[in-house]
Amino acid sequence: MTVDRLTRVNELLKREIGEALFQIVKEDDFDLSAVTVTHVMTSSNLRNARVMVSIRDNQDKRDRMLAILRRYRGEIQKRISKDIILKYTPRLTFELDTSIEKGDAVLSLLHKMERQGELPPEEDEPVDNSSVDENNT
Repeated sequence: MTVDRLTRVNELLKREIGEALFQIVKEDDFDLSAVTVTHVMTSSNLRNARVMVSIRDNQDKRDRMLAILRRYRGEIQKRISKDIILKYTPRLTFELDTSIEKGDAVLSLLHKMERQGELPPEEDEPVDNSSVDENNT
């Protein structure tokens, strides 16, 4: 399978999994607004797909929310097999993606260092060209 086709399949699965989560998972202790499907990585034979999900602002509930996602895996796969026509419907595996949190932590540290004066402020001010001699042009 070509890389372009695999990329399109991954993006299609990502979109369909997001919609399926919205329609299938209806549990009271599951905050759907905190869940984002960040990546889908399908194997080249379309048999398996790793679904990377980010769960925002719920550190104490993450494991439980991830367990709920894993419990609904079969229903989500059935929904995908009805909506997407592929030779094989990949077996989904849900995994936690913490890359967004790590990026936020780095940005927070940089912002804190900038406020404390450890980093120079960003120079977004326009350059003053009034000192350029207009007679030389």
